[in-house]
Amino acid sequence: LEDTLAYYDAESFSAGFKKTMAFQPRVIKQNRGSSGEGIWIIKLKSGDYCKSFGERLCGDDEVLDMMEANDNHSEEHTVAEFIEFCVNGRTGKSGTWTSKGVGKYLEGGKAAGGQLVDQRFCPRITEGELRYNMVGDALVGIIHKKPKEGGISAVGGTGSIYTYYGPKEKKFASLTKNFLSVDLPKIMPALGLEEEPIPLWWTSDFINSSPPGTEAKDEKWIVGEFNCSCVGISKCLPAYCKDDTPNACFNDIPKKDQAEVAKIGSLVGVKALGIMKQALKK
Repeated sequence: LEDTLAYYDAESFSAGFKKTMAFQPRVIKQNRGSSGEGIWIIKLKSGDYCKSFGERLCGDDEVLDMMEANDNHSEEHTVAEFIEFCVNGRTGKSGTWTSKGVGKYLEGGKAAGGQLVDQRFCPRITEGELRYNMVGDALVGIIHKKPKEGGISAVGGTGSIYTYYGPKEKKFASLTKNFLSVDLPKIMPALGLEEEPIPLWWTSDFINSSPPGTEAKDEKWIVGEFNCSCVGISKCLPAYCKDDTPNACFNDIPKKDQAEVAKIGSLVGVKALGIMKQALKK
């Protein structure tokens, strides 16, 4: 989409955001962090959007209605205050923030992971998104993540409802077929990474962009994000070692989930071996 942009410096962010924000409601995502921190759903309080992209720019004093995805809390800031927070964090020019985050999303530049993604808001996110859990080119499960009533984010811990499906779930058959057979082979070349293997463990989040009532075979789904750097395996979380569970292990996973977890683990090994064998041929 013409209004999907990535920013690596303050100048391009300021110029690009004022242009996209004047066009349609936005989702602004930082490149670092997890669990929705630094992901903002933003609308113009005035609702004064232009009809075509680039027709006008937002002024510094226009007011933004904002919601952060980590906890669905709301804030109100001017365009200038939001840009200042994203670039320099809490300063005398950024206003007062209740976010748990500190901003400074571009700090360190591109080499250090400083980046913001600016994309169009998909209103049907309130119905939930589909997370496809992938091991290499194999789909191992689908999660429908629905925000709690009145919320927009389906991040865990915000009251969202998760429903788990197998990889062959019939209600998503059309999306699954198109993604695996048509789109998947195109992803790495489209990213300029045609010589690299598909990630070993990754996810793709889909949001329905079709009008309500569209037949499943005709639906269009937009990828909200790919994730291959901070992926959680829900049924493995009991084996996750952290400060309060330093000795967590496989046996802490409920017995009803152990067979599936072991199956996924074995598949990861098979796919990893395949990647290494392919690399040896080059």
